[in-house]
Amino acid sequence: MQYYMQERSLAVSSAKEAAEIYTKKHNSFFAALPFIGPFLILVILFYLIPVILTIAMSFTGMDFTLEWKFKGLANYLKLLGDKNARLVAINTIKYVVITLIINVGFGFVLAVTTAYFIKRENMGLLFQTIWMLPRMTPAVIYALLWLWFLDPTEYGMLNALLGNLFGAPPRDWILTSPMPVVIIANGLIGASLGMVVFSAAIKSIPEAYFHAASVDGATDWDIIRYVVIPFLRWPIMFMTIWQTLSLVTSYEYILLITDGGPLNKSEVWALYSYHKAFGSYEFGYGAAISVVLVAIAVIIALIMLKVFGYDALMNRGKTKV
Repeated sequence: MQYYMQERSLAVSSAKEAAEIYTKKHNSFFAALPFIGPFLILVILFYLIPVILTIAMSFTGMDFTLEWKFKGLANYLKLLGDKNARLVAINTIKYVVITLIINVGFGFVLAVTTAYFIKRENMGLLFQTIWMLPRMTPAVIYALLWLWFLDPTEYGMLNALLGNLFGAPPRDWILTSPMPVVIIANGLIGASLGMVVFSAAIKSIPEAYFHAASVDGATDWDIIRYVVIPFLRWPIMFMTIWQTLSLVTSYEYILLITDGGPLNKSEVWALYSYHKAFGSYEFGYGAAISVVLVAIAVIIALIMLKVFGYDALMNRGKTKV
């Protein structure tokens, strides 16, 4: 009988503790609601609802009449047989891979140069500020600068330089090399974000590691390889995933500089969706292209998290009880 009463008492106390925990969580949620409420409203209005509408629209034949004509999987089947979509997919892969290497790789080089090799911090910050200027300017201004730099006449800056130095005739760079142009334009401006993130990470490394490596006779290359890079695993993972998803879904610089031309040679998947929706007024087909793009981006993000060992990084340093 006494054993039964003890078990019952334990059960009652456990139930009370569970009820108290639930009440605390319930109260904490309502306490936090005034703070997170406005952000939740923004996310629902400008992210969740548009996603739902885009998915729904992808199953319709909506055109300039803006009528919701249900067509089932017709848009997705049309995409499978779209010859231009294959070219656009290849262009997107080239654009994302090469630009990503520039964004992350060159950003890392800039960070190491300004945060490690340049010992005077003010000089490094000045260089970083100058490099960040194009990113702080509107995209239209940045694109206009590239159009002026690559002007096909002899008055274009690049043609003038090559003409004066090597006697080369004027060349229409955007017409003959559209994909390299958009890759370089996006890569240089994208490297600025990597430069800032990697520089902050390098400066957060304790000085004791650099001193110990120097005492052991390590060269600058050894320090970068065995001290800097291991400490930057998190930032490198973040920047790689962030820039990949950004490149897969962005198209503004391509739209402003080449508009996907000539003959779709610089057309990427996101821009193809834009052209189909707002150029050809095939809103349903454009929505289907966007849905496929989002699905691909999610798969890429999951694969990258697996490749970088996200779970291991998250669990590292945790104390098991």
